[in-house]
Amino acid sequence: MTSVSLDYTLRRMTEADLPNVLKNERRAYTHPWSEGIFLDCMGSAYESWLMIFEGRIVGHGILSAMAGEAHILNICIHPDYQSIGLGRLLVEFMLGKAEEKPVNTIFLEVRPSNRIAYKLYSSLGFNEIGIRKDYYPAFIGREDAIVLGREVLRS
Repeated sequence: MTSVSLDYTLRRMTEADLPNVLKNERRAYTHPWSEGIFLDCMGSAYESWLMIFEGRIVGHGILSAMAGEAHILNICIHPDYQSIGLGRLLVEFMLGKAEEKPVNTIFLEVRPSNRIAYKLYSSLGFNEIGIRKDYYPAFIGREDAIVLGREVLRS
């Protein structure tokens, strides 16, 4: 990992942020979320957060929480800012947001081909609990998702 000063801020996402969010999403993913999906998440009062680094929106995270469960739906860091620790910081922040809710378990999905993300989630206490067949769109056909879960320990 490159050693840099990680002077960043986090703030709630607004509709006005969507052009920058969509640029990051399109740079980071082969099959990015649409503007409509982000609008639906914000309209559903999901936790929708931005990471700002060096004065620029470099990442975002989306979390839903209901029925005793939280689900990290989207974590994105612009490719130019990956591998310096910002993704870990964003996931840790989203975990904190989930743990503020009355939830017992936090879930997320990850592509089997995304080994870097899988290793990050594993290092943060997520365990593999299942597979969702043909969950993600791919260039040819579909790709499965590995379902990961983490128990929320309360004192």
